[in-house]
Amino acid sequence: MQILAGVGAAAGAPSSVEYLVIAGGGGGGNYGGGGGAGGYRSSVSGENSGGGASAESALAVTAGVSLTVTVGAGGAAGTTATNNKSASQGANSVFSTITSAGGGAGGNNATGGGQNGDAGGSGGGGSNQNTTGTGGAGTANQGFGGGNAAGPIGGLNVNGGGGGAGAVGDAGQAGVKPGNGGVGVASSITGSSLTRAGGGGGGKGGGASGTGSGGTGGGGNMSVAGSVNTGGGGGGGNNGNGAAGGSGIVIIRYADTFALASATTGSPTQTTTGGYHIYQFTGSGSITF
Repeated sequence: MQILAGVGAAAGAPSSVEYLVIAGGGGGGNYGGGGGAGGYRSSVSGENSGGGASAESALAVTAGVSLTVTVGAGGAAGTTATNNKSASQGANSVFSTITSAGGGAGGNNATGGGQNGDAGGSGGGGSNQNTTGTGGAGTANQGFGGGNAAGPIGGLNVNGGGGGAGAVGDAGQAGVKPGNGGVGVASSITGSSLTRAGGGGGGKGGGASGTGSGGTGGGGNMSVAGSVNTGGGGGGGNNGNGAAGGSGIVIIRYADTFALASATTGSPTQTTTGGYHIYQFTGSGSITF
């Protein structure tokens, strides 16, 4: 009788696993900058991590040891033009010792002047209100910085796009349009290529024209939330409130010649395809091999 490798016939736990860990995206500012994408870390051979980095090493695991999985929420939208940012940074995502940083919030159209975007996995876009804010920095090997605001010009607010895992957010173009969010990074960890962690489009105010588009990979267009479970940044507000960042995701895979995980919590989705066991966590939990 032939015994096929895979489910029900595999022997033992893996010694290492591949992962994709994406944090929650930052919220877009009120009349403000786009939110930065959540930090993006990948160990899939031949694919990039965020910020232009090469794939990391697979994570060594030990049979019978429970590993924590935390999926970061997206940051809140900016809803008031205060001198303290009303948008918030996305939450970190974690798989065991691997942590991806939440995306930076976009700057507000604040009464005290334009604000800088916050630093994060990818940085939030800067805002413009008589003074011009700069984009926040990204985190090394996780994402890029946000775009600068433009102006000031005639009281118009033209704000920067949030940074993405694959590119810097665009700067606002004075008298033309807000900046677009930076693009995300594509991964085939689940079998088909999907781009995630795009930055949010910049917002505008005061009668400025044009639209800030979200970066490919779940980044929200101006006044639109980042897509769930992509780590996309939220769009900056169009003459009003910004939008929330998208939640993150944690994906784990290893060869199907090994046994399925001995235990999980948090109800991950499990599939076996293309020679791999794959676990997708859209909420927090744990996994034991």
